[in-house]
Amino acid sequence: MTLDLILAFTAYAFVTSITPGPNNTMLLSSGATFGFGPTVPHILGVNLGFSVMVLAVGLGAGGVFVAVPVLHEALRYIGAAYLLYLAWRIARSGGVNGAGGRAAPMTFLQAAAFQWVNPKTWIMAIGAITAYTPENGYFLNMLVVTAVFTLVNGPCVAAWAGFGTLLKRVLDRPALLRAFNVAMALLLVASLYPILTMEG
Repeated sequence: MTLDLILAFTAYAFVTSITPGPNNTMLLSSGATFGFGPTVPHILGVNLGFSVMVLAVGLGAGGVFVAVPVLHEALRYIGAAYLLYLAWRIARSGGVNGAGGRAAPMTFLQAAAFQWVNPKTWIMAIGAITAYTPENGYFLNMLVVTAVFTLVNGPCVAAWAGFGTLLKRVLDRPALLRAFNVAMALLLVASLYPILTMEG
């Protein structure tokens, strides 16, 4: 890995980590609903769960989709169904003491497991391994890519939860918080469009 390649990959990791997507939308909503502290396990689950995914793709998990294309289709629709379920839960959130259906933030294990059905994280991980991991010294390069992605991704996802926490002060009335969470749920549903219309 040359310095130029590391810098280029760092830019890729930042852009893909900071831009809106299912993880960041849910972290924004969680920060606004529950606050930053209770959302920390969710943040860590996203960050470390994604890092494990990058390693797994580097070790050959991504090739399974090439060998068995039907798995890619299955993942796409399972992921879409789960995103719809999460959007429904977010829309019903009314705060920590509210009557909504989401009484607690996502746990570490739930957030880590979600990475495996989140199509955006698959695209990010496969892009990192295929475009930025030289074959010469592959295993070490894969570890470097994973480490850089972990270091860049962590603050990015935490920033979304932090911004949600700042919004919590504005959304101090249950009706406002409910409207915000409905808007976040609609954004999550809107993120399904490219998932369901992309070519296999």
